[in-house]
Amino acid sequence: MTTTGTPPGGVLDAFDAAALHPWNDGLATPPPRPAPRRLTPDQVAQYDERGYVLLDDLFDPERLAGVREAIDPREEEVNDLLRSLEGGRISVAIADALTVTVHPSTFDQRCRDLAYDPVLADVAHDLVGTEVRLYWDQAVYKRPRNPDVVPWHQDNGYAYVEPQAYLTVWVPLGDATLENGTVWVVPGGHRRGTLAHWDTDLGRRCLPETTEGAVAVEVAAGSAVAFSSLTPHRTGPNTTDDVRSAYILQYAPDGAEVLEGDPAGPPTRRRRCTDPERQHPIVVAGRATAPPPLGARLEGSS
Repeated sequence: MTTTGTPPGGVLDAFDAAALHPWNDGLATPPPRPAPRRLTPDQVAQYDERGYVLLDDLFDPERLAGVREAIDPREEEVNDLLRSLEGGRISVAIADALTVTVHPSTFDQRCRDLAYDPVLADVAHDLVGTEVRLYWDQAVYKRPRNPDVVPWHQDNGYAYVEPQAYLTVWVPLGDATLENGTVWVVPGGHRRGTLAHWDTDLGRRCLPETTEGAVAVEVAAGSAVAFSSLTPHRTGPNTTDDVRSAYILQYAPDGAEVLEGDPAGPPTRRRRCTDPERQHPIVVAGRATAPPPLGARLEGSS
């Protein structure tokens, strides 16, 4: 595992000193935001200034229990696959410790309905703009008595998207606490754009391990935390006997592209985020769209 020393000032000084991703030549000025229709002006201001905001009481916890019921069997299959592999892991996912179940919105209508829920369409409208697509969705289960920390990273450090700033909504399917591995954020850590990342045994990292100056966001079931794809975040260990489950939903402005290639040189390919099976619009011309039925495909998408 690659590590670096922690500056005396903690995570904020480390952030200030961190190198930028080679493709990050500055953040584009975003288009003017529409007037918010769900969030308060103070919530939008906190997101803009600190890179995250807690959103209380978005969903009925019983509904989230149904989403978890839909994901659980597939998550078991993922864990069985990890167990079958030499070393028991794929990237950050480790058998019996942490699993990543990708794109639940493509295999169960309950998950799809949540991913395209009008509540989240409103949040995306308020924080992204008037033309927004689902970019990515995945469930991450941190299994009981897992001492591992998922290190500081930015979502744009895994796949480089332009515009660099998109929205992540981290929805716990049960209470997320300090004890079971809730999410931590670096307040204001979205302002420099995408940082350089390096590989570790537990995933990509952009900052040394310290929580000094960081904020732990405990999130009750039914609530969520929204943060920028540029906000460095981590999750702590799960010291409990229960699974910490979260459904992570990401929304990008329509027209966003994934850049591909070796960061040591220029990008070799740009891929539009218009997968016909899973990257449907959620906000069109400022209006929320209806959740697409399972199996629906977008005509003319690539």
